[in-house]
Amino acid sequence: MRARELYDYAIVRVVPRVEREEFINVGAIVSCQRTGFLQAAVELDEARLHALDPWADVALVRRHLQALAAICAGDAAGGPIARLPHRARFHWLTARRSGIIQTSPVHTGWCDDAGAALEHLMDCMVRPLPRRAPEPTPERTPA
Repeated sequence: MRARELYDYAIVRVVPRVEREEFINVGAIVSCQRTGFLQAAVELDEARLHALDPWADVALVRRHLQALAAICAGDAAGGPIARLPHRARFHWLTARRSGIIQTSPVHTGWCDDAGAALEHLMDCMVRPLPRRAPEPTPERTPA
């Protein structure tokens, strides 16, 4: 059985028109310092993006999101930031900025498996929620 680990996470947001401060959640970054885990998961829903900005440049947004994932992975495609130590990359990625790709404040949690925590965050914070059956309406009797 794995030991419980402390981890940090941030939600990745696309803010297509920064001046409007509207955003959609498109991913999550999870970092576990003790184990050296740093990974991002990203899922861009183009329909939701275009609901906020019909003229959003999807290709540009995808390039930025791919760079974010490359930096997390320490991939050379992430440029010089990807060569930084694990925690420095996490802090660079989660620094406040006013670009079209932003992150939420950093939060902390406990997990048994950082990869499973990342998947849970994607389910709870990024992926569309499953539709619930409508609540039955109470029958009204004439007065």
